[in-house]
Amino acid sequence: MLPDSAGRVALRRALISVSDRSGLPELAKALDRHSIEIVATSGTRAALESLDVRIRSAEELTGVGAWFGGRIKTLHPGLLGGILAPRTEEGAAELQRRGLIPIDLVVVNFYPFEAAVRDHPERDDREEHVDIGGVTLARAAAKNYHWVAVASDPADYRAIIEELDVDHGGLGAATRARLARLAFERTSRYDRAIAEQLVPESGTPPAGPTAFPEVATFHRDGIPLRYGENPHQATAAYGLDAPTGLLSPWPIELRKGAPLSFTNLLDLDTALATVSEFPTPTAAVVKHASPCGVASGATVREALERAVATDPVARYGCVVAVNRPLDADAPEALKGVFVDAIAAPSFDPAAEAALGRRPKAKVVRIDPPSIDRPRWEAHSALGRMLLQETDRRELAPTEFRLVTTAKATPHQACALDFAWRVARHVKSNAIVLADGSKTVGIGGGQPTRVKAVELALGVAGPRAKGAVLASDAFFPFADGVEVAAQAGVTAILQPGGSVRDPEVIAMAERHGVAMYFTGWRAFRH
Repeated sequence: MLPDSAGRVALRRALISVSDRSGLPELAKALDRHSIEIVATSGTRAALESLDVRIRSAEELTGVGAWFGGRIKTLHPGLLGGILAPRTEEGAAELQRRGLIPIDLVVVNFYPFEAAVRDHPERDDREEHVDIGGVTLARAAAKNYHWVAVASDPADYRAIIEELDVDHGGLGAATRARLARLAFERTSRYDRAIAEQLVPESGTPPAGPTAFPEVATFHRDGIPLRYGENPHQATAAYGLDAPTGLLSPWPIELRKGAPLSFTNLLDLDTALATVSEFPTPTAAVVKHASPCGVASGATVREALERAVATDPVARYGCVVAVNRPLDADAPEALKGVFVDAIAAPSFDPAAEAALGRRPKAKVVRIDPPSIDRPRWEAHSALGRMLLQETDRRELAPTEFRLVTTAKATPHQACALDFAWRVARHVKSNAIVLADGSKTVGIGGGQPTRVKAVELALGVAGPRAKGAVLASDAFFPFADGVEVAAQAGVTAILQPGGSVRDPEVIAMAERHGVAMYFTGWRAFRH
């Protein structure tokens, strides 16, 4: 039927062929309520048999059933002609001449290729989950959006039903255009997943440029964001369509509070990545995408108490993450601390109730913060998306190369390992002072390393005496070591590799500070 003056098309016939049948009964009933004839493929028709709606078999229009085990069911002019025919006099005449009938709405989704690969990565029959007919139907309907509507996602059914009820069985031009765009976006993501995952990887993924896709596409994420870096900047979150496990968004649930902001997500990412470094209960306090307090403890409450104690000034308005369920008494550790958001894998009801009494705190469930992070991470610069491998490298005890006469005690060695794990998540230049399994001072984001040392020492105050220090990169001059030693730092862990290493080592020797080299750096920009 031709659009009316407002661009509305009254639907007369809908073709339904879906794998995901969620929401389908409600849609079918709405179509029947508006006297829209339903044509369905065999599997979909069987799923709707219990409904009191009239359904016509798609085989009546094609004259054929399922060929080659179902590989060919809808690839037929009896269906495609009714979808693609232009709604003009010439198109109507050709439909009549060829004995075809027009189809005004196509409801279709695809064999779940992505889920099949994700849930069974070892399978060797991935090609059997590649949808051909469904994709063809969606593309055909989307191409003909001036006259035909396409629903490629069950999430769209509710809005379609509401518009059908308001417009007495019609859909407007704006709706058809929006649905067409969504269909093409869906087929693009589907094809990209197939291109990346049809042939399973064997052995260790390749390194270098060949490890990255030739084309990377994004899709809008459903998570609502309050604003960008500043309230006057709009923002949106997108997920990268990449092979499973390479850059999959972490599941996130806002349990309480206002929508998250752009900066909340950045802070949460840092906080979660930091706590995932540690196997014991650990808490991270983050401001401006950099940790300002990290600690482990026997319990989550103890970890929180020690983490927020690192920097009582910087913690104001912080984001906090823990790597264990937040138990009932843990919120007591945050008494008197203004927390913008707190994230945990789960929350004890009493803990959630306590957090609920904080009017401005956002409560976020993220499951799970694990060391098994995606293989890639994305940044942007100069209008380009940059992908790099996630820094998963672990510091092995054998990589502690002693370069001074003084040696670290076992307690100091453990503290150095703790400080290094934190330093790799602090903005460069990064300096972390630790005492056992807690930070006492953190300095980061400085243009010179000695300034980062001074900042960390200023936070630590008297606690610097007896603490250890980890640096994410080498000391280019001996001055940073000198001020740390004068404040009472007893051991230093750093990558080494500076042309002035002999001077740096000599400064440590002069003050009796134990110094170790790792041989590799951990920048974070």
